[in-house]
Amino acid sequence: MVSRAPGSARERSASEEGRALEPTRRDSPGAWVAASLAGSEAAFEELYRRFAPAVHGILLARLRPAEAEDLVQEVFLEAWRRLAQLREAEAFGGWICTIARRKAIDWRRAERATEPLPAELPSAATAGVTLEAQRALEAIRSLPEAYREPLVLRLVGGLSSREIAGVTGLTEGSVRVNLHRGLRQLRERMGVGHAKR
Repeated sequence: MVSRAPGSARERSASEEGRALEPTRRDSPGAWVAASLAGSEAAFEELYRRFAPAVHGILLARLRPAEAEDLVQEVFLEAWRRLAQLREAEAFGGWICTIARRKAIDWRRAERATEPLPAELPSAATAGVTLEAQRALEAIRSLPEAYREPLVLRLVGGLSSREIAGVTGLTEGSVRVNLHRGLRQLRERMGVGHAKR
């Protein structure tokens, strides 16, 4: 084996080529997908950083907090394995959100009946979550599907209407309408605010 001094021309060339494959933070998801497909783990880490809040929100709209936490990793593992099957790199956001929805459905189908613990025992996953937050999540989960996901993405994930539209495939106008109607129903279910007469 030939030892090369750090910073040799060959190493500099290879590292410069590697950097050329890395998109900038302002680049679209498609650029990060292309870099991931070219073997860049850092590019996939950036996709994770950008889309993990949306994936978590989608899972949280359907599952308990502990289950959602567990499944976020599984969703991204499946995306990593199937990344080459993605037809349009720019559609990564919608694609990974679809994977998250399917994982949540599969999780629910596979869920086995268990004996519930008494309500006064906090679980490890919800120990830091206030009772009010648990109540709000339960109320959100009881809303129609069209309102559930946008609400969790906004209230828990902190996504803007534009970002929610990007990951759900809805128009911004539809997102705003769903958020408005969902918030109104959420307030009614939680007994917050006054209903208009």
